[in-house]
Amino acid sequence: MSHVMNTYNRLPVAFERGEGAWLWDTQGRRYLDALAGIAVCGVGHGHPRLTAVLRDQVGKLIHTSNLYSITLQEQLADRLAAVSGMDNVFFCNSGCEANEAAIKLARYYGHQKSIESPAIVVMENAFHGRTIATLSATGSRKVQAGFEPLVAGFVRVPFDDLEAVKRVAENNRNVVAVLVELIQGEGGIKICGSDYLRGLREICDAQQWLLMLDEVQSGIGRTGSWFAFQHSGVRPDVMALAKGLANGVPIGACLTAGPAASLFKPGNHGSTFGGNPLACAAALATLDIIEQENLMKNAVDTGDFIRDELAAKFAGNPGVKDIRVKGLMIGIELAHPCGELVQQALDGGLLINVTADNVVRLLPPLNFTHEQAGLLIDILVPLILDFLSRQAAPQPAAQSA
Repeated sequence: MSHVMNTYNRLPVAFERGEGAWLWDTQGRRYLDALAGIAVCGVGHGHPRLTAVLRDQVGKLIHTSNLYSITLQEQLADRLAAVSGMDNVFFCNSGCEANEAAIKLARYYGHQKSIESPAIVVMENAFHGRTIATLSATGSRKVQAGFEPLVAGFVRVPFDDLEAVKRVAENNRNVVAVLVELIQGEGGIKICGSDYLRGLREICDAQQWLLMLDEVQSGIGRTGSWFAFQHSGVRPDVMALAKGLANGVPIGACLTAGPAASLFKPGNHGSTFGGNPLACAAALATLDIIEQENLMKNAVDTGDFIRDELAAKFAGNPGVKDIRVKGLMIGIELAHPCGELVQQALDGGLLINVTADNVVRLLPPLNFTHEQAGLLIDILVPLILDFLSRQAAPQPAAQSA
């Protein structure tokens, strides 16, 4: 019997090594990884340049704590500020911690404005993490159930609906910020409209709210830009990062700009492990690889190829409701709950995910090749077509007693 706490419905496979977009299990079987550790391993598994950096850093220094200056942390903060246009960075260990820092920033900002109970506008179907505060900000009763009382101070509105945010601005004087994913990953790869972020920026500026973006899943090149907000040309005040930042070495970051940049002072927030030398070395190497190997362009080219192939294969099939693609964030929305496809794909040597019950989610490494994309389609499309044909088949009539 395993002594690991039973918090996951794990698939019956364990992996022992990887190379690029390939993983090998403990039995020696090879799998094509179209999930990348849930958008984490953007430069793939076992990248030789990253491996060399990690080996070197482990031999030098792993951890000292934030009681002291950390040179690699300062270098990483400079690099993130340069590619994002943000002003400064707080380092932590995960996406929920980065969002937790954003929530604390917003509340602190509200209290500085003499608002006794600061509130944050959040979205339906959002996912921001599993700490009590980020769980409360999340828009899923499924993950919240059983953990009440939730943290107060969140005002929920429909995603991609500027009018709903404007109505909140008219009626709630305690609001100090908006927290939003531009692409709802766990919510089913739902992509906001092209004018949504600009509209949010205008509302936040008019109301003196902080515009806070959760780019934990969409950041670090996955959409074809370093960050999803850059497609709109609008800078947020706060941005949460994690997942792809260090290609699997745990790290999170909360970036700030403008009115949010100088809020926190010593003692307001902290993290023992956040931004330690090993994590920062991994992140710097990951950013170098993405940039020097032109992986953001590859994400767009390969994502477009997958989109076009899927559109052609599923043309006219009423069981496929939508195909949503932004770089290598890909969602195939089906007309039926389709969780069984995950095991079927695994049996076929392919790693995928199903989220929001009926959306096949694909998050391949940013260096996924067209050849690998073709293999993905060759395995996945027949599985989906077979699944849909079984859903459409007439069910045998119940026999009377």
